[in-house]
Parts: sequence; C-alpha cells; structure tokens
Amino acid sequence: MQDFDAIVIGSGIGGLVAGSMLARYGKRVLVCESHTIAGGAAHSFSRRGFHFDSGPSFYCGLTDPRSFNPLRQVFDVLEESIAAISYAPLGHYHFPEGSLPIYADARSYLDAVAKFAPQGAVELQQFQQNLLVLYEALRGIPALALRSDWQLIPVLLSRYSPALLKLLPLVGAIAGSAGSLMDRDVRDPWVRRLIDLECFLLSGLKAHGTVAPEIAFMIGERSRCAIEYPVGGSGAIVDALVRGLQRWGGKLRLGTPVEQILVESGKTTGVRLQNGEIIRAPIVISNATVWDTYTKLLRPEDLPESYRKNALSMPAVESFMHLHLGIKAEGLEGLTGHHVVVHDSKIDITVPGNTCMISIPTVWDATLAPPGHHAVHAYTLEPYEGWEYGELYQQKKQERSQSLFQALEKIIPDLRSRIVLESIGTPLTHARFLRRYQGTYGPAIAAGKGTFPGPQTPVKGLYRVGDSTMPGIGVPAVAASGILCANTLVNSDITAQFL
Repeated sequence: MQDFDAIVIGSGIGGLVAGSMLARYGKRVLVCESHTIAGGAAHSFSRRGFHFDSGPSFYCGLTDPRSFNPLRQVFDVLEESIAAISYAPLGHYHFPEGSLPIYADARSYLDAVAKFAPQGAVELQQFQQNLLVLYEALRGIPALALRSDWQLIPVLLSRYSPALLKLLPLVGAIAGSAGSLMDRDVRDPWVRRLIDLECFLLSGLKAHGTVAPEIAFMIGERSRCAIEYPVGGSGAIVDALVRGLQRWGGKLRLGTPVEQILVESGKTTGVRLQNGEIIRAPIVISNATVWDTYTKLLRPEDLPESYRKNALSMPAVESFMHLHLGIKAEGLEGLTGHHVVVHDSKIDITVPGNTCMISIPTVWDATLAPPGHHAVHAYTLEPYEGWEYGELYQQKKQERSQSLFQALEKIIPDLRSRIVLESIGTPLTHARFLRRYQGTYGPAIAAGKGTFPGPQTPVKGLYRVGDSTMPGIGVPAVAASGILCANTLVNSDITAQFL
C-alpha cells in the first residue's frame, strides 16, 4: 500500500504548483519542506515587525484576467486568489549618467529612453515590436495546456492549430536569443546596454544568453497587463498555493528534510526522511536544484553515469549578497518601490557588486513594517567561492555588502542614519536556508548553447521541477515547470477540463 500517489521534495513555487495541481487532479500528494517556512526562494520572513521577501518582489499579471502569467492560471484552477496593488512607474534604473523611469506604457517608456538616446529609442521601439509579435503568438497556447510527453501533440493539433500556424514563421525567434533580435534592430550602445540589463534582471544572463520568448513574455506582460505587488508580499503567493494544495486534499509537512530518494530496480519507491521515517509513493518530484537532487538525494548508482556527469556539468549562475533593512520612513513620501543601480558604466553589468537590485515594498503595502517605517531588500551577485564561516566571516560580510549600501544611498542619501534593523545575507546564507547548491540562483544555460531539461529523469517515477528545468529561471517559469510536470503525470482528458 502506497502512502501517497506523489511526494514533492521542496515547497518552492515549482514544487507547490506541481503538488497543488496534482491534488486538484485528484491525486494524494505530500509536499516535504526542510525549512519551517514554505516557499523556497520566494518565502517571506519576519524580524521585529518587519516582513521581508527573501527573493522576488517584482510581479505582473497576478490578478489581471488578460495576463499570460502561468501563476495566475494556476490560481484559477485551484480556485484561489490573492489581493494585489497596482502601481506605476514600475521603478527606476539608475545609471551614472542619470535615472531612467520604467513605465508599463510603451510610449512613456520610449519617451523616457529618448532623453538619453533619441535614435536608440526608435531602434528600441522596433526591437520591442518584434518581441510583442512573438508574445502575441505565444499567448495563443496557455501554459495550462502544456505537458512534456507525446500527448502534447494531439492537444495542440486539436485545440490550438491556429496558434501553431501563427508560431510557424517565428520558429527561429523562439529558439534564438534576445541578443540576435537586438543585433538586427539596435545599434545604439546605450540602448544595447539597457536591453542587456533587462535580460540580466530576468535570467541572470545578458541578451545573447537569454532566450527570446523569455524577454518577449516580460515585455508583453509589462505592456499589456497590470504591474502589481501582492498584499502581504511574496509570502501571500506561497500562502495561496498552500491553501490550494490543502483545499484539494494535499498535505504539507514543514521542518521535514528528505535525506534520500529511494530507488529500487531503476524506479522510485518513495523517500527516507532525515529522521529515518520512510514514506512510500510511486512518484517523487524534486524541487531541489539539479546538483542537490543528483548528489545529495540520489546515490551515484541510481543514475546512468554519463547522464549524471552531463547533468552536473550544467553551469550555475552565481549566488547573492542580500541586505534586509528596517528604516525610518519620515521624509520619504515620494519614494518609489523598485530600483536598479548600476555603479560603473565601464564595468560589465554582470560583475558582482556593480548591478544592485532594490525593492521597498512598503511603498505599496504599509503593513509590512511598523508604522512610520519601510522594509528594504537589496541584493547583488556574489560568487560562492571563497566564503567560509570563521573569524573573518563578519568582517567580509560588511565589506562585500558595501556596494548595496552605496546603491541605496543613491536613492536615500541619509540611509545609514535611518537604519533600525539590519540583516546581511551571504552565499552561505543562501545555501543554508534554501538548501541550494552553492547558494546559486539557478543554471546559467545560454541561448543556443543548451536547453533546460524537461521534468523527466532516467529513473522511472522520478521527476524534477523548478529553475533547473524547463522553461528556466524566474517565478512565471518555475510555475510553468510545475504545470508541465503535473500535466505530464495525468491523462490529457483530465487536464482538458480546466482549459
């Protein structure tokens, strides 16, 4: 007798989507989370009345019915919803030569760009127009229809043949990079750097490493749907997915680290927890990274040697320095919520410390901090290599976080005198609390140099979701990975009821 139909390891967005969708499809599902808080890299945490996002804070189309966001589609299937606050502008990019407001409205955005690069704005308009053509074609096939097996073909042919015909002329763009489209349309160096920055913020790679559909999705959603922040922060999204999981009979166990995926005769039989408990299920879905799944959760002999070696050779995006601050808000009435600071235009934007991302979500949701205060989250890339706990750890934290403080001082000059709470996170923090290999953000798979693998593995009954599977990095992508996996595990007649 199996304890469950499926066990999901990890309650990140990908794992929660896969688990909750399977529960909606009538399966007995257990999600095991090692942390005491659900959500993985998207979880929220609290300190002295301040509520912080641990990861993403930029969202689009969470409540807008026009949105193509897979997460919103999942909420519909689960019969769940969240409250969100719309806002504009989206934020500001701060370069040494000036600050650029980022508007959802295409005309306003191009007018703002034209103040820095008049001809570049004309070229950017053509670049974005080509991406919008791709976005509109992709919209014709909802994420809820996707799966990763042969049943996808009859689904597409029977339900979405007009959309397929639209996509045929765009096959080259779908498989290509945003950089290829940029090379064709954009010559202005300032706008090329702007496009590189937006791709980097999205995928961790610049334009030539980012697949075109990913940036097309961002541009399309940004221009067509509501830009909004979830009331309660990213934790509100996690809470909605947990409610959906439990509403349809699924179970979540927190503080429950899985020690090993059990494999017998080439197929999964369940998991063994760190406390020695064994839970049986014919399906196991790992929301851990590819590196953690194949080196910590499986024995080497459980996978074909060549497959394992190839999978573990996947390059990884570097980890982060994180800065979470509670600050006094007096006199900051005109503050906006999202900022990206590039310190030096002569240095590559991907160099750790040069590009700093900042979110101040209390601009929209004042309940995330005590009255009269703001909650601030800033982060920048940081290599894992060279970090170790020891007598110099605290000193290194202070030194390596200075680029974040300096970035924030461009937004709030008297920042340091306002601080009432300070928490600095390092790649070791990332690795420890999120149980992620070297604290990585995910795989650095450049467009044209490989593809993200699907949910299947060589082990029968073992599947994977999250940012080291198709479609890749980012909240919409990992939500789509959960849909892909869940749909693949049931007959297409079941999924058709929800389209």
